[in-house]
Amino acid sequence: MIYLDTSCFLRFQFTSNCLVVQWSGDNPNSLAGLTLSNPGDLAISLGTSDTVFGVTDVPEPSLDGNILPNPVDPSTYMVMLCYKNGSLTREDIRDRYAEKSWDVFNNLLEQTDPLNGGKLGFYYKEHEILPPLPVGFHRYIVDTLTSGPLAETKERQKDEFDPPSEVRALIEGQFMSMRGHAERCGLPVPPKRIIATGGASSNQAILKTLASVFGCPVYTVQRPDSASLGAALRAAHGWLCKKQGEFVPISRVYSGGSDRTSLSMKLAVPFGGCEGDDELLNKYTLLVEKRLEIEQKLVERFGRVK
Repeated sequence: MIYLDTSCFLRFQFTSNCLVVQWSGDNPNSLAGLTLSNPGDLAISLGTSDTVFGVTDVPEPSLDGNILPNPVDPSTYMVMLCYKNGSLTREDIRDRYAEKSWDVFNNLLEQTDPLNGGKLGFYYKEHEILPPLPVGFHRYIVDTLTSGPLAETKERQKDEFDPPSEVRALIEGQFMSMRGHAERCGLPVPPKRIIATGGASSNQAILKTLASVFGCPVYTVQRPDSASLGAALRAAHGWLCKKQGEFVPISRVYSGGSDRTSLSMKLAVPFGGCEGDDELLNKYTLLVEKRLEIEQKLVERFGRVK
C-alpha cells in the first residue's frame, strides 16, 4: 500500500497521510465481507445463479473453477465456482412438481430420505457454466452405494422420477456438484463451516440438505451488501497492517464486537451431533464421486467445450 499522491489531497482535500489499499473485485471483497479468513471457511450464494467461494492453502488449479489471490491473507488463496442454474431452475422444478408452492416443495424434499435411493438428477434450464453443458434434464438411478469399489456401481438412465424424488434429486444434485468441484480445486471437504447467502438461504429444508451433503454446520447472515462491506473492512485492515508495521489477521479488525454488528451470523443447521451423520457423509462421498463420473460422460457426449 502507498500514500495518496500529493496532487490528490491538495485538490480533493484528503489528508496527507491517506493510505491507498490495493483494490479487489466484488467477489473477493464479498469473501472479506462474509468474514471468511481461514482454510475450511466456505460461502455459498444461492441466488439467480449460485456461487461458491472459499479459502484454501493447497490450491489445485483446474478447469473447474477460478483460483484467485486471497484479498485478506497473502499466504492462502480464494477458490470461486460459478453455476448459472440457480434459483430459476429451482423455481422451474417447483412449478413442475410442487404445485408452484415452496411449502409443497419443502414437504416433498423432507419426505424423501437422504441419498434419494440412488436417484441422481442433472437439471440445466439454462446453458451451464460448470459443467459446460447445454440445456437439458438428465436422470439416473445408481445401484445401492456401499463402501465397495466405485467401478462396481452401475447407473441406469430414467425419463422421469416421482415428484418427491425429482425435488430431492435437484437439491442434492446441485450441492453434490458444488462439493465435488470445490474439492477438485483444493477446498477442504468437509469444510469447517458454510455461510449461506441469497434468497434460498432462508429455506430451512434446503439448508438441511446442504449441511448433510457437505458434512458441516451451516450459518446464515443478513448481509445483502457483503462486497461493499468487505471493501470497507479491507481498507480498515490495510490501515491496521500499516500501523502495526506488519501483516496482521483481518479478524483483528472486528474481534471483540462482531456479535453486535452486521458481521454477526446465525447457526441455521448444526451437524455432527446426531447418530449416523458420519455414515451419511461417507455415503454422500461415494455418491459425489459417482455423480462426477456421470457428469464427465455427459460432457463428453453433449458438452460445449471439447
